[in-house]
Amino acid sequence: MKDLRKSKKKYAQNLRTKSQIKHLWNESNALLKAGKKDEAKEAMKSFQQAIDKAAKKGVVMKNKANRRKSTLMKKLVK
Repeated sequence: MKDLRKSKKKYAQNLRTKSQIKHLWNESNALLKAGKKDEAKEAMKSFQQAIDKAAKKGVVMKNKANRRKSTLMKKLVK
């Protein structure tokens, strides 16, 4: 029973983290499409911090985090 409670709590926490990462990803992409590079840089900074933290905790795979960061940086350079 205790293990079940712990896993439910961890699952909910991981969902919140993934949701936050998706929100920051979409925000960064929207700013890049709108051509607001300065604001996009700030959004990317917070995205990178959030995804690195999630990768460190095992919520997101490390390679996926690196791939997402790389993709955003490529879009910023264009």
